[in-house]
Amino acid sequence: MGEQPIFSTRAHVFQIDPNTKKNWVPTSKHAVTVSYFYDSTRNVYRIISLDGSKAIINSTITPNMTFTKTSQKFGQWADSRANTVYGLGFSSEHHLSKFAEKFQEFKEAARLAKEKSQEKMELTSTPSQESAGGDLQSPLTPESINGTDDERTPDVTQNSESRAEPTQNALPFSYSSAISKHWEAELATLKGNNAKLTAALLESTANVKQWKQQLAAYQEEAERLHKRVTELECVSSQANAVHTHKTELNQTIQELEETLKVKEEEIERLKQEIDNARELQEQRDSLTQKLQEVEVRNKDLEGQLSDLEQRLEKSQNEQEAFRNNLKTLLEILDGKIFELTELRDNLAKLLECS
Repeated sequence: MGEQPIFSTRAHVFQIDPNTKKNWVPTSKHAVTVSYFYDSTRNVYRIISLDGSKAIINSTITPNMTFTKTSQKFGQWADSRANTVYGLGFSSEHHLSKFAEKFQEFKEAARLAKEKSQEKMELTSTPSQESAGGDLQSPLTPESINGTDDERTPDVTQNSESRAEPTQNALPFSYSSAISKHWEAELATLKGNNAKLTAALLESTANVKQWKQQLAAYQEEAERLHKRVTELECVSSQANAVHTHKTELNQTIQELEETLKVKEEEIERLKQEIDNARELQEQRDSLTQKLQEVEVRNKDLEGQLSDLEQRLEKSQNEQEAFRNNLKTLLEILDGKIFELTELRDNLAKLLECS
């Protein structure tokens, strides 16, 4: 069968900084799929993750590896063959615990496989060849690279979470734009998922029709075999031969019934997938409606902002005109005061002369 995926989850992927040996460097911009693969031909377990077409994790599980939980949502392990330390940031503690359980399970399976291969080598190899075996150990260990528990927690995840929260002092217009971009990204993701689910749904529908035809054929075959058993019981005079043939037919019927049960379970699973696809379609429609509402609100806010700018400009012009008028009145008042002062002096001189 070759190499097949046996467990998958989603997480943010990090690698230790090769220069500082302490800080984490993100190797994916967003959460990606991280899968356990099993190669039945070589009896090897691997952890593989792809970001687009680039492999950001390609780690073979060995018995001396250890997966360490450094926080509620972050775990790490050292790969001496790749000469690095991988870190995974999960969305919940449950996903981290599940990944750690699978790591321990496949690590134990790798250990048993290694012991079996060593036993086979002991039977076919000389003692000198046995002493020459073993894995090459790299000087890079988790203790020398990871540092303290505080240093193991990636700052990148915290920064990305803090950037995702809008500030309380942000303007309504910029806040609505951020919401609009967020919903647009969600809508694009849902469209991609919807296309994949639609293709899977069409394939599942075709499979369901085929399985229904197979079920009908199995049922007809079962009825025919039951009739055949009845005929053999009535016609055959050799009881032992009939009994043997009947036993074989009963076994065939049981196998057909088990096959029918498996097909029925598969049909139920496909029905559930169809229901999930419908739910995702409803979510996509709801998000589309919310996005339209946000766009309408953005337009209203843009109109209000333009109106406020016009009012502000008009108010500034009125204030400037008022200041100019006030300056003119002050100048006129200064002239009148000066004239009154001269008139007062002239009247005082006239009174003195008289």
